[in-house]
Amino acid sequence: MFANYLIGLREGLEASLVVCILIAYLVKTDRRDALKPVWIGIGVAVGLALAFGCALEFGSQELTFEAQEALGGSLSILAVCLVTWMVFWMRRTARHLKAELHGKLDAALQMGTGALVATAFLAVGREGLETALFVWASVRASSDGTEAPLIGVLLGILTAVVLGYLFYRGAVRINLAKFFTWTGAMLVVVAAGVLAYGFHDLQEADFLPGLTNKAFDISDTIDPTSWYGTLLKGIFNFQPDPTVLQVVVWTAYLVPTLIFFLIPSRPGKDKSKTPAPVAEEV
Repeated sequence: MFANYLIGLREGLEASLVVCILIAYLVKTDRRDALKPVWIGIGVAVGLALAFGCALEFGSQELTFEAQEALGGSLSILAVCLVTWMVFWMRRTARHLKAELHGKLDAALQMGTGALVATAFLAVGREGLETALFVWASVRASSDGTEAPLIGVLLGILTAVVLGYLFYRGAVRINLAKFFTWTGAMLVVVAAGVLAYGFHDLQEADFLPGLTNKAFDISDTIDPTSWYGTLLKGIFNFQPDPTVLQVVVWTAYLVPTLIFFLIPSRPGKDKSKTPAPVAEEV
């Protein structure tokens, strides 16, 4: 539940901040007449994300076992690629997100209602589709036969919505640059487990070899059905008998990605005149 709560919180907060910035800008510039088209775009984007998630869940159930594993493995890898790009993009552009959205909104206001709907839809829709795909892959990877992973996601999104409202009201101010850095690092760890699980799916679909080539087997030491085994699987997607390919993929992704993600920004680019954190501007 915790890993999926983190995903829902992190992804949901990005979308909430986008909505908060768009709405606050229109209110402050006395363009309340443009709120309705923006809310329409946001609503359509949320509906599309939900429809995409439902299509992934229910559409995959009609496939054969091999096809399900092949689809699940491929989409898990795609989800990891998207979320990796997203955490690096947010780390790089978090400080300038508000100005970027204001610029797009100014242009849309000059073009009319359709442009406003499209701007809100694209701003929120990208986050929604990425979230739906990664949540589906993560819940599928960490599912223990209960509703806990999905509940974790919903609680995370609900928390993000509440925080977004509090940001809008000015009741909460946090350093979002640090928040996105630390949650991004934790998300990379979760993504590593999802990636390893995706490759295991492709092995089960006979798309990749090595399904019986185990790196180690500590099932007798760590019972996957125990509370600590469930905790390790839920947070790190740990399994006591991974294949060699899973271990190689997990290590090859996690180590360099975390190193590059946590390397401090170059002084010449970010430290000379560091803009105010996004949290202080929202």
